[in-house]
Amino acid sequence: MATKKKEAQLQILVNNQALWDEMLQSKGLTVIDVYQAWCGPCKAMQPLFRKLKNELNEEEMLHFAVAEADNIVTLQSFKDKCEPIFLFCLNGRIIAKVEGANAPLVNRIVTALIDEEKKIAAGEMVRPQYNEIALVDPEAEDTGDAQYEALHKPCCIAIIKPDAVLSRKALDIKEKITSAGFVIEAEAKLILTEDQVLEFYSSIADEPDFEEFMYFMTTALSYVLVLSKGSEQVPILDETETEPETEPEELSEDQPDGQVEVTPEVTGKRDSLQEYLERQHISQFCDLEEDITNVTKFVDIFFPDFKTVKLQKTLALLRPDLLHDRKEEVLHVIEEEGFKILDQRQIILSEQEAHILCKEYENENYFERLIEYMTSGPSLAIVLLGDNGVEHWKELLGPITVEKAIENHPESLCLQFARGSLPINQLYGSDSVEAAEWEIKHFFPPQSTLALIKPHVTREQREEILKIIKEAGFELTQAKEMLLTEERANKIYAKITGKPFYKDVLEMLAEGPSLVMVLTKWNATAEWRHLMGPVDPEEAKLLSPDSIRARFGINILKNIVHGSSNVYDATEIIGKIFDEFVSENPEEN
Repeated sequence: MATKKKEAQLQILVNNQALWDEMLQSKGLTVIDVYQAWCGPCKAMQPLFRKLKNELNEEEMLHFAVAEADNIVTLQSFKDKCEPIFLFCLNGRIIAKVEGANAPLVNRIVTALIDEEKKIAAGEMVRPQYNEIALVDPEAEDTGDAQYEALHKPCCIAIIKPDAVLSRKALDIKEKITSAGFVIEAEAKLILTEDQVLEFYSSIADEPDFEEFMYFMTTALSYVLVLSKGSEQVPILDETETEPETEPEELSEDQPDGQVEVTPEVTGKRDSLQEYLERQHISQFCDLEEDITNVTKFVDIFFPDFKTVKLQKTLALLRPDLLHDRKEEVLHVIEEEGFKILDQRQIILSEQEAHILCKEYENENYFERLIEYMTSGPSLAIVLLGDNGVEHWKELLGPITVEKAIENHPESLCLQFARGSLPINQLYGSDSVEAAEWEIKHFFPPQSTLALIKPHVTREQREEILKIIKEAGFELTQAKEMLLTEERANKIYAKITGKPFYKDVLEMLAEGPSLVMVLTKWNATAEWRHLMGPVDPEEAKLLSPDSIRARFGINILKNIVHGSSNVYDATEIIGKIFDEFVSENPEEN
């Protein structure tokens, strides 16, 4: 009952036209969750709303509401739609709309608008004249979300080409892009398909050397980035260049599309990313698309879930007693909540690790007993992947102590799995995306292994295998399609070069190019060998029917894939195969 009371206070209920009209009289910003009576408001976003309410602490300026579309005439266009819709009402006018439970986007919009309201109240800026959006059927709209979305939607797509990836220039290019004030909203490492190259490079498809360019782009790894401009004016002009004149009419990046923020601070014109990359002498390695229509299309092609899903990894930990007694129950809850388990392992924490994961209890009188308990036996560390994963998992966990859970969160996992003499939450979750990244790398240190997709695989099969690799949690950190000459094959198959059947292997490899890859994740070598399955596809079908060789293998020789047998071999072979590309100086393509 306490939780429901808290939620009722957070969001006012609007379930008829009169209450809707009354709500429009509210001053400041109101975030409205439009829902259908049959499915109710979006509970997944309520933790974010509570966080914003607490952190921004603007009782007079920030409000939250739930509006039942069924009984409000103004919202009839949203009736019978199951996807969550969030409207942003600023001083009585609906100025923005977000479709789907996109927590990061909602967070950015609210934070930016409240920041503007504070500046307006302090006399630091003039109130922008926002255009009120029409509340029409979201499926019938051609232009997507409201004009405010222009601030938050990606402003360009960048492709870092294979030559830069192979020569290990990609990280440097990414650093230069972020130092220029751009934010990487999404990133994919992939081998482009012919259709993707044709779409992105349609403007040069008629050029005589395009077929050669197509081969270059589809036979090795590229990085595809979704970029947005940072929220501040970042001076990316070289210091040696003459400062340009003030341009007060320039669009501010803190404003919706078409709006101009009048501020005295803007003293220079920001040059484009293309100009910046040219001056850094790296533009030949990175191709950009900045036209908003094309950008929207390419986001759909390369990142189909970008608009509606913000997948995040987080670290979960089952403390020793819970691991021993109720592990399967916890794993069932994780599955029911829509998380995917990427990795899990039992670990005995060192005292230092226990201090890090128990820092929130350090002022309690039982802290030393807690550290002793955490280092006394194995805990279970799990890497979870889910929509808004960090915050979702923390919300499920509830408070850090059983006492607080009884008072405010009786439905939390803290209370559901309470155990032992220590009054603590028996489950742990990362506090932030940054903390999750560090903790996952610490407890699941990444390892690289060499993988090979052999010549007899069709393009369709190769794409399916790459999909399987991604879904298994591997990162494709390097890839190159190449013909394995005897010299190259000897590096990969060094252990069998003297075997009588090796000449058959060489003949098979000579049939066409193979895709040589570096796959990275915790315990990568063992995980890849498990994913491949037994050497003989017929045996694989019996012992490991879901493995790659069982699904695609033809015979022992043409068993589709190959992998290093141990970490040492993998490291040595990766160095021999891919170092040859680092020493090259690729020309502009």
